[in-house]
Amino acid sequence: MMLSDQAQAPHLSITQQSPLYPVEEVILRQVARIENWFRERWHDTPPPLTSSVDLRNAGFKLAPVDTNLFPAGFNNLNPDAIPLCIQAVQAALHEYLPSCQRVLIIPESHTRNLFYNQSLSVLRTIFQKAGFMVRIGNADIEQTEPVHLPLPNEEFLIVEPLHREGNRVKLKDFDPCFVLLNNDLSSGVPKILEGLQQRIKPTAKLGWTSRLKSSHFSFYREVAEEFSELIGIDPWLLNPMFSTVEELDFMAKEGVEPLAEAVERLLDSIADKYKLLDIQESPFVMVKADNGTYGMSVMMVDSGDTIRQLNRKQRTKMAASKGSQQVRRVIIQEGVHTFETMPDGSVAEPVIYLIGPYVVGGFYRVHQGRGKRDNLNAPGMHFSPLPFDWACNMPDTDLLCDESPNRFYTYGVIARLATLAAAREVAAIGGE
Repeated sequence: MMLSDQAQAPHLSITQQSPLYPVEEVILRQVARIENWFRERWHDTPPPLTSSVDLRNAGFKLAPVDTNLFPAGFNNLNPDAIPLCIQAVQAALHEYLPSCQRVLIIPESHTRNLFYNQSLSVLRTIFQKAGFMVRIGNADIEQTEPVHLPLPNEEFLIVEPLHREGNRVKLKDFDPCFVLLNNDLSSGVPKILEGLQQRIKPTAKLGWTSRLKSSHFSFYREVAEEFSELIGIDPWLLNPMFSTVEELDFMAKEGVEPLAEAVERLLDSIADKYKLLDIQESPFVMVKADNGTYGMSVMMVDSGDTIRQLNRKQRTKMAASKGSQQVRRVIIQEGVHTFETMPDGSVAEPVIYLIGPYVVGGFYRVHQGRGKRDNLNAPGMHFSPLPFDWACNMPDTDLLCDESPNRFYTYGVIARLATLAAAREVAAIGGE
């Protein structure tokens, strides 16, 4: 399968140490064992219906750095991946609710983001083509009439006001069998969604008002350790170390010194690992709001003094996350370099999309103005669809390990580990 001019795979550029060949070779030698392991785990803990996983590939390490259960960005998938998405929806919903006919999607409220509208349109189309009646309802109680959201092709999406009857939400003349929540609830759970006794995925308990990144990565650490034991590798190769700090107020400079000291401890731990493995890169960490998304309240840090010397602009950036929620708690996560670059030299990181347990494609997040240690989820980024959507599920063991199909299969494996961690996260809070 040849790459088109529009879909070029980034090049993995490693100079100081060997590429991730050992990990890829270990995974490729044990595909049947790995796939059986996943089947058993999904039987024990069903996956969320939709998820996306941000990965970073440093060559010597490949790890997830974020797992989103309310993914936007379906518009950035390769159009050739849509049949995979349709089949995955059919299989996942048949497993979850075989009698389902009508699906209600609840999107972000008050969005003027044209790209989000596109993603919502693609998501609706996937479910429609999977054979379901689909409508979109807004949880904002201020909306009393249908709203037409614009799309780039001069078409529009109709978003209707939700109605609550007892412990169910409906639309006019539409009683859904199942509700798909595509709103991360950063501003809290709307009253109309509280206490529902209705089939809904993901549960509102996983909105960013209550969900913590540190909780997810605690589950991921367990999953990575189990998987690493299965295939016989060091779990650190797949798992970013982390710690947390609470009782912060960036604007009042409260908790800054404990945060700086925690940063220094984690940097020392990373440096010890680098020395042990003869890795010549400089350690760094990412300090992030422990609950939040959209790349907000995130900064790269390579010393405790960076935290101590934050200026007012930097403190303001870190003080609030999406929905103007004050940041009182952060996760300090081991930074994972990205050594993937586009032909023009822009750095890139893969984002893998899943429906149920199935990898359905993804894209590269690309940023020309950022470096290999930076957060790429920032203004100025753009997206390049993964050129080998099938390869996340179909490795070719006859190819050399640096061939793109095998790299993408490995990405699919690591993304599924993160989604398995999310499944355990859901089970722990009593969600479906």
